[in-house]
Amino acid sequence: MIVGAATIQEATLEPSRVALILVAAGPGTRLGAGRPKALVQVAGGSLLAHALDSITRATTTSGQVFDPLVIVAPGSHMDEVRADVEARWPGAAVVAGGARRQESVRAGLEACADSEIVVVHDAARPFVTADAIARVIAAAAVDGAAITALAAVDTVKIADEADRVQSTPPRERVWLAQTPQAFRRDILLDAHTHAIGGDSTDDASLVEARGQTVRVVVGDPATRKVTTPDDLRWAEWMIQSGQWPR
Repeated sequence: MIVGAATIQEATLEPSRVALILVAAGPGTRLGAGRPKALVQVAGGSLLAHALDSITRATTTSGQVFDPLVIVAPGSHMDEVRADVEARWPGAAVVAGGARRQESVRAGLEACADSEIVVVHDAARPFVTADAIARVIAAAAVDGAAITALAAVDTVKIADEADRVQSTPPRERVWLAQTPQAFRRDILLDAHTHAIGGDSTDDASLVEARGQTVRVVVGDPATRKVTTPDDLRWAEWMIQSGQWPR
């Protein structure tokens, strides 16, 4: 079942003790900037700073409280991350991440032991809306796990290791996963505990592997992941053209 705004408005469960883990420890190899991706500058601020600004606007708009907000930083740049965080969200926890995303999220989980719902978001997606955050939290409160995603608009092909097409799944069943993703903390911790040593790029896949249903809620095209130099130019255009904030 796909969750949209109308469904979420009908949800009656109000989750308490919601934490947000902002994952900002990635090296950004494909971006080729020579420094951690979250600290790459675009339009006068780092990707991390823009992500924090987006989260601040979202909480101001919705009234959602994140307690705690945990930023998972590259261990080699802790002071630089703390400077960005203190300027925008004083009191947020900054913890060192690992070599892989999965290790970084686990470090964030350890910093929010008292939370009921945990939202995981990537600093590489600097533009996130209050609506997307609210929808994914509400769905996770009901179903235990939820992701934001966009419906595929292109025909999707599944290929083998030799790049030969193996199948063409029905496009209407294909969704492109984004963050934020939200989970009951016990569900996400269980998934990470049973996946130690893995290298997943998506927390929902770990939860799926444990047999937990994951709800899809409609995401936002603006929550695009910055991965390549073209993505960085797009992010700069979003800000300089006034497309963001919106």
